[in-house]
Amino acid sequence: MQHINDAGLSLIESFEGERLRAYPDPGTGSDPWTIGFGHTAQVHPGEIITHAQAIAFLKSDVANAENAVSNACKVTLTPNQFSALVSFEYNTGAFQNGAPIVKCINAKDWHGAMTHLNLYVFPPAATPGLTRRRAAETKLFNTP
Repeated sequence: MQHINDAGLSLIESFEGERLRAYPDPGTGSDPWTIGFGHTAQVHPGEIITHAQAIAFLKSDVANAENAVSNACKVTLTPNQFSALVSFEYNTGAFQNGAPIVKCINAKDWHGAMTHLNLYVFPPAATPGLTRRRAAETKLFNTP
């Protein structure tokens, strides 16, 4: 199984940022609550963690995203393609939900895949941070 490369991990860390105190989802103002580097599983308002816990959550969440991409993609991906898709999955969960991007990737329709990836800039309208993240993921995906 492939693993995320340093460029992909840096992308996740830079866009997620490290926050040791739980905060509400920016789109909903409540659930899901988030902590660390975008960790959302079983996070509660008022929760505080250490840097070591944030790193542990990051490693676990990245492993889950790697598994989702590996299980969905039936074609060989370059390290940068795989890492860009892991960042995308980490942020969206799209691969676990059978998003159309998977069909494009498995057909090696790279342009179509990036078109679908760049649709994930909600809620409810395109946000500058998500637009920048999708652009960074697209750039990494297209880097040999």
